[in-house]
Amino acid sequence: MSCGFSMAGIKILAGLDIEQQFEKTYLANHKGSKFINENITKYQSEALREEVGISRYDDNLIFIGCSPCQYWSRINNNRHRSSYSNNLIFDFQRFVQYFMPGHLVVENVPGLIREKNNHVLLSFLDFLKFNGYKYEYRIVRTDHYGVPQRRNRFVLIASRVKEKITFPEPEEDQNLTVRKFIGQHNGFPALNDGHSDPDDFMSSTSALSSKNKRRIELTEKDGGTRLAWKDDPELQIPAYKDKDHYYRSIYGRLWWDRPSTTITTRFIATSCGRFTHPEENRGLSLREGATLQTFPKDYVFVGGLVSVAKQIGNAVPPEMARRIALSIIRD
Repeated sequence: MSCGFSMAGIKILAGLDIEQQFEKTYLANHKGSKFINENITKYQSEALREEVGISRYDDNLIFIGCSPCQYWSRINNNRHRSSYSNNLIFDFQRFVQYFMPGHLVVENVPGLIREKNNHVLLSFLDFLKFNGYKYEYRIVRTDHYGVPQRRNRFVLIASRVKEKITFPEPEEDQNLTVRKFIGQHNGFPALNDGHSDPDDFMSSTSALSSKNKRRIELTEKDGGTRLAWKDDPELQIPAYKDKDHYYRSIYGRLWWDRPSTTITTRFIATSCGRFTHPEENRGLSLREGATLQTFPKDYVFVGGLVSVAKQIGNAVPPEMARRIALSIIRD
């Protein structure tokens, strides 16, 4: 979000995150901004005011809340373990109530709105109404917001100073395909699995086991699936034997001429989704995943393979964020 909003011309003052390992990446790309490594459930509004120097009731101030969304995610399989993330929106609300910024943006998974009797969202909306905020929210498709990726997100935009809230106009663009963003013709070198890139471009890839290499070699290029080797007793995965309709995207190749599947924190692992390169026998590199998320090619990521993949997969696609920021500026 900070990346996209800064591309729109909005000054980024600070970002607050509990993960200290992301600090170097944040500061490398947002010169002059602060990285506040705190737990929002314990951090106080007065501390934020003192550290960043912001004022209450600033009409030009924007608060953005993108809390961890494991609790509401469709792929979450342990709600007790992730239940802490259910109520983080109330901690965001504490800061809104204290500062009363001119504008708000909340981003989360679609499950936040689809869950029956969702007291969390309804309570937050009541809070906004009571405090004079106008708001609009909807489920947006990232491939309608300039992102070559199939990914649906919940987005809420609110304002204390404007009567009308407008979302960016969704656009159907046939050019939002994997081919238009990655590949040798776009400056991405041909790679082997296990490649380590010491440069900022970070064309690093995960190493594959000998068995997974054989699986990829047999998988048809440009959209092939694990069904290509399902009859091989050495390569077939026992859990999927005689279950060809189960999770067919796992070990699958991306299509060149379609948007990517959702880039998750595990996009570097071919066993975690359709994350195999369309034609090369390897998984996606870090930079390929970042580019499919619409990070600029000069965006610097700091950390090891797993840490950077987590940063990329957890991010809001910057191009979508940029368009949201522009709609707030227009309003």
